[in-house]
Amino acid sequence: MPKVLEPGVLYVSEKYSTAAHLCACGCGEKIRTPLGPTEWSVRDGSRGPSLWPSVGSWQRPCRSHYIIDNGDVHWSTQWSDAEVQAGRASEQARREAYFESCRPHFSFWRWLRNLFR
Repeated sequence: MPKVLEPGVLYVSEKYSTAAHLCACGCGEKIRTPLGPTEWSVRDGSRGPSLWPSVGSWQRPCRSHYIIDNGDVHWSTQWSDAEVQAGRASEQARREAYFESCRPHFSFWRWLRNLFR
């Protein structure tokens, strides 16, 4: 990622699985979004990039909330602190469910222990 980001540009690092851009509201804050199966995803469309899910700058003074879709910014509703906390809890639950589904259900050590019971 460059040290200085240009407005209106979504930077993507495949090597570090991250994206970065300046906040769409124009406040100049750098927004970094991790990319991955439980995080954000980037799609390059014919009219421009899409970043999903929405970006909520809850820890920034502007508290902007938007979606980048085909190179366009679509503004979303402002969230209350309670909605932010509920959203974070939902994200964490999705992460845990995803990684639980990736775990092998066969445990060699459990099998070995049961073999000698």
